[in-house]
Amino acid sequence: MAWEDELFALLDDLEQQADALYDAERAPELADRSRAEYQHVTLASRLVASAGLEVSLEVSGVGAVAGILERVAAEWCLVRAADQDWVIALDAIRSVSGASARSVPELAWSPLARLGRASVLRRLADAGERCVLHDTDGGRVDGVPRRVGADFVEVVVGEAGRTVLVAFATLAAVQSRD
Repeated sequence: MAWEDELFALLDDLEQQADALYDAERAPELADRSRAEYQHVTLASRLVASAGLEVSLEVSGVGAVAGILERVAAEWCLVRAADQDWVIALDAIRSVSGASARSVPELAWSPLARLGRASVLRRLADAGERCVLHDTDGGRVDGVPRRVGADFVEVVVGEAGRTVLVAFATLAAVQSRD
């Protein structure tokens, strides 16, 4: 082997050793960065990535709700169970089973995902849909949403048409009656 070949082989070997040392030094740094970046992942972003999957949610004041996660927005999600639909406030979710390991950053969400729970309740009010509104303490209001305010929904209850106002701050879930 010529001396030039030996020199190039030595330089190649040194370059490979330097690359290996650089990779070994960077591995802990990359792991730290990964852990640090994960703190920016939200429950909503994990749920957006889970749309279409079978999930089980533990919801304050309601208990377990299982079904297909149909839609997710910043404040709520829609779960289609076997015999009814559930609109669930994300801040009432205590735990989730069956979620995707991925997340979808908010920048990649559909514009519809930015609609708040008031939009969903307005749609129910417009349709005259009878439903059950569950609060985070386990209380229930069974009726038809009529109007939606800034931080509450007005529900017509019973034959007499009594009006009940339900505050968004305590609203855990809305369950369809069909």
